[in-house]
Amino acid sequence: MTSLTARTAAEKMDRQYRVQRHIYDATRTHYLFWRQRLIADLRPPAGGSVVEVACGTGWNIIRAADLYPHAQLYGLDISSEMLATARAKVAAKRLSHRIQLAHGDATAFDLKALFGQPLADRIFISYAVSMIPGWPAVIERAVQSLSPTGALHIVDFGTMGRMAPAAKWALRRWLAHYNVTPRDDLERIAREMAVRHNLALSFEETPRGYSAYAVLRKRQ
Repeated sequence: MTSLTARTAAEKMDRQYRVQRHIYDATRTHYLFWRQRLIADLRPPAGGSVVEVACGTGWNIIRAADLYPHAQLYGLDISSEMLATARAKVAAKRLSHRIQLAHGDATAFDLKALFGQPLADRIFISYAVSMIPGWPAVIERAVQSLSPTGALHIVDFGTMGRMAPAAKWALRRWLAHYNVTPRDDLERIAREMAVRHNLALSFEETPRGYSAYAVLRKRQ
C-alpha cells in the first residue's frame, strides 16, 4: 500500500516535471557534476545488478547500460512523468531487455517486490537526496539492499563551504526554486551509516564544495 506521504511526494514531483521532463537532460548536463565519474566507478561484477534510485529520465542508467553490457539494470522513481520519459528513452535505445523500470518510493523501496531481486551489487543515487525530505531513509534502505559484495554510490550538491558567501547564497536560492536543498550533513549521515552497518566509506567534495561524492561499500 502506498502511504499518503509517498502519494503526496509523487504528485508534487509529477507537477514539477510534467513539462520539465522534456528539457531536463539538456538543461542539467552542464551543472550536475561527477555523474559520469560515478557511473565509471560502479564497475559491477560480470552478470551483476545495478540499481538507480530516483532514476528520473533515465540519463544515468542508459549510460551505465552502455558502459557495462554484461550487467542487468533496474531503476525506480516516484514520478510517473519522469518514468514515462525514461521508458521512452530506454525503448528508443533498444535496452528494454536489460533495463527494468518501476514506480517506487525511494525511502521505502523493496527490490524483490519491484524487480524480483532482493539485493543489488551496486546501487547509486544521483542528485536526488537533495530533493527528498526523508533522505536519510533513502540511504538506509539502499544500504540494506546491498549484496554481500555491494556498494552504494551517491553524488549530489555539496556544502559549498568554500564558495564566496554571495555566490553560495545565490546558488542555493536558485536551487530552492527547483525544490533542491543541499544536504550539509550528508557526510555525517554517511559516516553514521558506515559505523552502524560496518561499511567502508569514502567521501569527497569538489574544491569549493559544489558537489559531494560518497561511496559506502561492504567490507570484504
